Amino acid sequence: MVFQATTVFAFEYQSMKFEDVLFEVIKVDDLKDLQLFLKNPRTGDFYQKFSNIQSDLAACKELRFAMNAGMYHPNFEPVGLYIEKKKKLSELNESTGFGNFFMQPNGVVAWNDHGAVIHSTADYKRANFTANFATQSGPMLVHKGLINSQFIKDSNSLKIRNGVGVRDDHLYFVISEQRINFYQFAKFFKQQLRVDEALYLDGSISSLYLKDIQRNDIKYNLGPIVGLTHQKNCKL
Repeated sequence: MVFQATTVFAFEYQSMKFEDVLFEVIKVDDLKDLQLFLKNPRTGDFYQKFSNIQSDLAACKELRFAMNAGMYHPNFEPVGLYIEKKKKLSELNESTGFGNFFMQPNGVVAWNDHGAVIHSTADYKRANFTANFATQSGPMLVHKGLINSQFIKDSNSLKIRNGVGVRDDHLYFVISEQRINFYQFAKFFKQQLRVDEALYLDGSISSLYLKDIQRNDIKYNLGPIVGLTHQKNCKL
């Protein structure tokens, strides 16, 4: 069920209800406007807040959408692969361990000007995709059309969660408005959005910036951030 839909520039926003849970969905149509943010290139400081990204943009650019984009260490460095503007700043993490990032399969979301992929970590290593931007997280919510078999339908681990799915080179960024478990979140991607590949980005710290509804979550300091910018009144 769709409550609201607005199309602005390179993305479409929908507020959707699925099995009594409300989800905010941002479908990105133009990948050229989508990028990752980690540090201010002039100062080397981590952005941490959406407002810090906006204040660092050129005067003729504005941040329209942003969301936390992958897990990070206490020092805000990415836990896994991180590519920004074709530059690899953190290597693919193939190790095993405890916690959501290492729940298998984990994966990577990556894109360039022409297309986007979400692969398991093993598949991404083999794919040889030329990424302008990439971030690694885990676990995969949906992989090869199937909900991750490690998820428990009636799990009582309930959190606000966010993730990303891909279909036909469109990326679907999603955040839940209620606390849900992994299985419920994955089911939304599979049944409502009908994606075959979806990746968990994080929970508890999940945050959204959406200018069109004047939302700017500021409760947590963030590591990697995905954002979509729009150029306005720029003189060439």
